[in-house]
Amino acid sequence: METSEARKKDTREKIALGGLIAKAGLRYEKRALLLGLLIDARQRIKGDETERARLTGIGEKAFGREPD
Repeated sequence: METSEARKKDTREKIALGGLIAKAGLRYEKRALLLGLLIDARQRIKGDETERARLTGIGEKAFGREPD
């Protein structure tokens, strides 16, 4: 059984992930599309460090910071 703290942590993580969807400008897209985008991205970055780095750079720029 999960503890109250574990449930709170899980809830905070889910809220943060939802915030990423909003920040990306995808708030009003259908859930099936969002899931499709995420599955496609997961497949594209699997074993492809160049694509992973490219997408990380886009995300870091959106957060307003320089790449690590």
